[in-house]
Amino acid sequence: MTRSTRIVGWGGIGTEGEERLSEDLVRISEGVPIARGLGRSYGDSAVPPPSQPVILGTTLADRILSFDESSGVLRAESGLSLYELNRIFLPRRFFVPVTPGTQFVTLGGMVASDVHGKNHHVEGCFGEHVLSLKMRTGTGEVIECSKDVHADLFYATIGGMGLTGHILEVSFQMRKIPSCWIYQETERVADLDTLLDALGQAAEKWPMTVAWIDCLHEGRHMGRGILYRGRWATEQEAPAYAPKPKIRLRVPFQLPSWAMGKQSVRLFNSALYHQHIPRVRKGIVSPEEFFYPLDAIRDWNRIYGKQGFTQHQAVLPASKGRAAVRRFLELLTSLGGASFLCVLKDCGAQGSGMLSFPMPGTSIAMDLALRAHTQTHIDRLNELVIREGGRIYLTKDALTRPEHFAQMEPRLSAWQKVRDKWDPTHRVRSAQSVRLFGDKP
Repeated sequence: MTRSTRIVGWGGIGTEGEERLSEDLVRISEGVPIARGLGRSYGDSAVPPPSQPVILGTTLADRILSFDESSGVLRAESGLSLYELNRIFLPRRFFVPVTPGTQFVTLGGMVASDVHGKNHHVEGCFGEHVLSLKMRTGTGEVIECSKDVHADLFYATIGGMGLTGHILEVSFQMRKIPSCWIYQETERVADLDTLLDALGQAAEKWPMTVAWIDCLHEGRHMGRGILYRGRWATEQEAPAYAPKPKIRLRVPFQLPSWAMGKQSVRLFNSALYHQHIPRVRKGIVSPEEFFYPLDAIRDWNRIYGKQGFTQHQAVLPASKGRAAVRRFLELLTSLGGASFLCVLKDCGAQGSGMLSFPMPGTSIAMDLALRAHTQTHIDRLNELVIREGGRIYLTKDALTRPEHFAQMEPRLSAWQKVRDKWDPTHRVRSAQSVRLFGDKP
């Protein structure tokens, strides 16, 4: 099936093009520049190059091919969504070892982005749990790769943004869980130093941690926010029944651009911070509430209006300490970074994927409306990230300059050599690879 459509990232950047869909990815993947799942990459990584506006849509290829309940090993086609995995396996008390902040992603996208989550300090990225991949490379070959077979292609594909070939099937390890519920504690924290202390202490005891911060508040209460700590509830703690799917509200149309102005975001952030009463809350919540709070609002990207938005997500190395986090937030507030979504996470060891994003340190992510000054703001933030020895997450990126990415990514040349080996002419490419890596437009 072929359809004409507007191909955009979640932030609204894209082009008019053609999407090819079929249950048979092997048959239709020949000659298509880039594959795409559910379109939740924020920028242009799943947008085709301008000269060939065609994508391989994977969502019809969503079969579970095998599952071994004794080992937890699952093999499925790359178009299978995390939402479907949760729907099928959560009642059976199995869950993915690593989940991003939305369940509306596909397995192929999870591999290409090497997604990470609230448990990165414990479980690493998704790629650490992938056992093998079936792929069509840029030369047209359909092959299996793993840690032992074509290992260079395997590790270059994990976090490789789909540029090493089309991911057709994924085999990975599911996790057995004690219940279908999460035990959560949340705590309102008054300033950045206290929050970073609490985040570090939580990481030592809790498998899942994250913090929301008010990135517009300055002065001695800069970095105030809410810390979230969680673990799977025990069988004794959890309700006897499985959680029901949440009712989702919907943003019915694109809001005017002023809706995400600095003053409205300031009011939202202040209300979110002050409504957290008492200061510490404890209780049982559903996995949807804990892992995917934004999924409760369908099409929430429309709140940024027709111009769209981008997200800047960086990781600052632990070796630079909390001073680096403070310098980043001071720069962000001085630029007037109006974001209702600013998230801090503890990151553990660097992933084995050749371009995997996290490293030991602190990840900072915030949404920024696309305006005339946004490119300048991204440049300034990236220049600070380079000075601190950090890097950015390509899945969220739309505006990073190629010279900036090259400076922050010492692994790039080794990854490019592997890509060149398996796709010498760069037939597999995206709008992002044109922008960052000099691919043919």
